[in-house]
Amino acid sequence: RQEMATMLYRYWKLRGGKYTAKDDVLAGYQDRGEVADWALEAMSWTVQSGIIVGMTPTTLNPAGSATRAQVALVLVNYLKMN
Repeated sequence: RQEMATMLYRYWKLRGGKYTAKDDVLAGYQDRGEVADWALEAMSWTVQSGIIVGMTPTTLNPAGSATRAQVALVLVNYLKMN
């Protein structure tokens, strides 16, 4: 999940996207500490933008895999943003 977030975020930035985090977007997630340092900004952006939602209201599962349905939802959410 964090790899997917990072790929989308880097693509978005290449297209000229700018991001300013609102406080600590991931603070409400119990597994925030499991987000890799290199993926922290990307995960914050995807959560703040509504592209990725938590697996539960309090967990992100950043190192977990994503199902085809979850990937499809992420892509749809990304396309809605543009």
